Amino acid sequence: MLAFGVFQLAIHNTDIARIFNQVADLLEISNENQFRVRAYRNAARTMESLSHEAVVLIKEGQDLTSIPGIGKDLAGKISTIVETGSLPLLDHLKEKLPGELIKLLEVEGLGPKKVSALYNKLGIGSLDALKEAAESGKIRKLSGFGAKSEQNILEDLRRPREGADRVKLAEAEKIAESLEQYLAEIREVKKVTIAGSYRRRKETVGDLDVLVACQKWEPVIDRFLSFEDVARILSRGKTRSSVILSSGLQVDLRIIPEESYGAALHYFTGSKAHNIAIRKIAMDQGLKINEYGVFQDGEQLAGATEEDLYRKIGLPYIEPELREDRGEIEAAYRNFLPELITISDIKGDLHCHTRATDGMNTLDQMAEAARKMNYEYLAITDHSQRVTVANGLDEKRLREEIEEIDELNEKIRAIKLLKGIEVDILKDGSLDLPDSVLKELDVVVGSVHYYFNLSQEEQTERLVRAMDNKYLNIIGHPTGRMIGTRNPYPLDMERVIRCAGDRGVHLELNAQPDRLDLIDVHLKAAREMGVLIAISTDAHLAQNLQFMRFGINQARRGWLEAENVLNTRPLAELQKILKR
Repeated sequence: MLAFGVFQLAIHNTDIARIFNQVADLLEISNENQFRVRAYRNAARTMESLSHEAVVLIKEGQDLTSIPGIGKDLAGKISTIVETGSLPLLDHLKEKLPGELIKLLEVEGLGPKKVSALYNKLGIGSLDALKEAAESGKIRKLSGFGAKSEQNILEDLRRPREGADRVKLAEAEKIAESLEQYLAEIREVKKVTIAGSYRRRKETVGDLDVLVACQKWEPVIDRFLSFEDVARILSRGKTRSSVILSSGLQVDLRIIPEESYGAALHYFTGSKAHNIAIRKIAMDQGLKINEYGVFQDGEQLAGATEEDLYRKIGLPYIEPELREDRGEIEAAYRNFLPELITISDIKGDLHCHTRATDGMNTLDQMAEAARKMNYEYLAITDHSQRVTVANGLDEKRLREEIEEIDELNEKIRAIKLLKGIEVDILKDGSLDLPDSVLKELDVVVGSVHYYFNLSQEEQTERLVRAMDNKYLNIIGHPTGRMIGTRNPYPLDMERVIRCAGDRGVHLELNAQPDRLDLIDVHLKAAREMGVLIAISTDAHLAQNLQFMRFGINQARRGWLEAENVLNTRPLAELQKILKR
């Protein structure tokens, strides 16, 4: 742990992953060996997926080399990061190359090779220098660029990044769960809940609101302010205290009387628009709702639970994920609220990768991880040949993998491996592999990995043409967005959803915490148009299959029920649906 004034700052797995990804970025820009680059990328994925914090494992004396993909060298580097908060290798690379080069990779269309060319040919080592060079017309003169590339760079630099100033849900979850458990351990605490956008399971979180019902406030406040992640105390009071964590996230703790706990939970969960609508309904009935309860003429009528609060104004309980004032109140009045999907409804995962391309586990290891989740099936969908950085499969290697899957299915009975591919959708909408091999597969996921800068019309037409191929089943991560770093490419989503429905193609909800693609409003639109959604993890290592819960969170925000989701079907029914 790191000393920070009188406080101790914890190093989280996400911090280690971020350092490893930065190392990989700088190594790739330096044209280092691709195997070395991939080792750091894989290690970053592993750290993000670990269910236990590395700092805890080290404290307990556990051998980090027992973690899949972590050898002796990487284990030593993890220990160094935990003990010092930094990594000498990264410091060395930043001395050798400008550290801000990493930020250039966030610009649309700039991969490591192009960033390397910009740096080595034009000396561009920062976003400001990139903007200046683009505005002066220097970039278009470089081989591999051009006037259109230059214009795209300028447009992307001017475009705000969605969610860039917020914390991803998966990162916030680790902090929130740790803090919730930490506070619940003292006997004075009767109830503790993390409210706000976190409880509504939004894909990013601005801050954390912690509500506590307790017998005595002093021990709770003292323990809260002693949380190991606290970097700065903003305030300390009897009913509210606020801190800034080492990650920069603000956390507000509020002490709530038990008789008002439900009302406070409703108030601080939000959203603001939902709360305003609820208060208006109460006013029309001669009632007043605030964070202390439901009142009439100064008398509290309800407030101990959220159920009582809703019941008092004539509504059934509305799940937190729906509270965005997008029709949930009208649906509640009409008794049309959806019976939201749960993790137990999922029968399998339809998108994952193995060592054959850029995954970290073997076929049988992925099968075993899926079996432990009580899945009926798991689709193996390694990359196709176009994704050279992932060692994508050509037709010959795909046929070899098909044979391996058939052989493994003969040996295992508890789960069925489906033969699949994540085939690249090329610029013209054609698929990266011939129909002669695609027709032999159980499931074909088509995804865009290149040419994000096409116009809305061109990009939409590209996906529609891909869906015209009768062997395509699912459009993977349909908008291509990466939360906080890459905005979605322009699409006419209404047309994409409509065309998917017309052709019997399904849309993926990619559960990777960095993606969560599709967004909630598009999921709700797909539901209304009758298009089935495949909630898949895009797992690159066995632990990534656990990301399914983030997909479920997003699906619930999109009003999805089990019947709206493709992979809630038993295997026999799924296979019938996949035959277009």
